[in-house]
Amino acid sequence: MFTGIIEETGVLKEQNGGNLVIQADKVLEDVHLGDSIAVNGVCLTVTEFQKNWFRADVMAETLRRSSLGTLKKGSRVNLERAMAANGRFGGHIVSGHIDGTGTVENTQREGNAIWVTISCGAALLRYIAEKGSIAIDGISLTVAEVTENGFRVSIIPHTGEETTLLARRTGDMVNLETDIIAKYVERLMLPQEPEEKKSGIDLEFLRENGF
Repeated sequence: MFTGIIEETGVLKEQNGGNLVIQADKVLEDVHLGDSIAVNGVCLTVTEFQKNWFRADVMAETLRRSSLGTLKKGSRVNLERAMAANGRFGGHIVSGHIDGTGTVENTQREGNAIWVTISCGAALLRYIAEKGSIAIDGISLTVAEVTENGFRVSIIPHTGEETTLLARRTGDMVNLETDIIAKYVERLMLPQEPEEKKSGIDLEFLRENGF
């Protein structure tokens, strides 16, 4: 589990199909093989590492659901280690399982903050609520406004300086992870099949025949 509080930005050094090599420092301070590191919000498993880089495999499903396949050598990426049990919960519940992607529509300065407008499909937008939480490229942010085709967030200077979001340009793709609670609530509210249908056993037949 992650919190969406980015620890550092790394640099993509190599991409070979489903294999990424990322230059980093802070997230490697206590790394072990098999650890999880979120790369632009995507939970990846460390398969090899040295002092200032790590390697991770990326499956085809992850490439379909995220923007990782669009990265080029030299691209900066947001990095976060999995949350420690004794750590502060500074952001919100982030699983690192990307729901889909959005597109940067525009940015606009207001005082010391910058508004970023993201468009996305209706399948994702249904889980996005005003003043709710959203992870954009792994960054925990508050939804300031929901529009017909997307949503807006306001970025403070610290977030702009410590992440890659404000380096995005109009038309760029970003990874989105919506509120995990909303997805589970929706799932639990779906109609459930009777237990006898689930098991494939005709309980009424058994009762009628004395079993």
